[in-house]
Amino acid sequence: MPAWLSFLLEILKSIVPALVVFATVYYMMDTWFKHQYQLQVLKMKQEKKDVTIPLRLQAYERLTILCERLSIPNLLLRVRNKDQNCATLHMALIMTIQQEFEYNLSQQIYVSSPLWEIIKLSRDDTFAIVNAVAEKTDPKSPAEELARELLDYVRQQPVSSLEKAIEAVKKETSLVLAA
Repeated sequence: MPAWLSFLLEILKSIVPALVVFATVYYMMDTWFKHQYQLQVLKMKQEKKDVTIPLRLQAYERLTILCERLSIPNLLLRVRNKDQNCATLHMALIMTIQQEFEYNLSQQIYVSSPLWEIIKLSRDDTFAIVNAVAEKTDPKSPAEELARELLDYVRQQPVSSLEKAIEAVKKETSLVLAA
């Protein structure tokens, strides 16, 4: 056997085991780092979930309260007083609806876009009801007349948009809790 061939075989005897050890160590380290990365991602997701779920639940609570506060019977209980006429009650109702909604605007970042749209539509529907009934009453007559007409209108409706909004909040809440 030529000298160069035996020299080459000696080098290969040293290099091949080193390459096998290197490849094994590389594979094991790569697998270990990927596993550690996945653990860190899961840990971060869990921490994020631990923070965001309570915030989202608070937002759902606030939106439920908003819907309850925007219901016409509840609005009338809070806003109406003896010295009002229909025009001042009408303005007080509109202003209260807007103020309640503005107070809860920040909740939209914690809920889905479709749910927020439902909340806005229910607010708009409440505006429309108050305005439509107010148009049918004499602005100078006592506020009792407008209040009575609004309550009669509400009683005639099988389900209000606010009740539908509360149901949508409940559905989304159950989805968040199930995740």
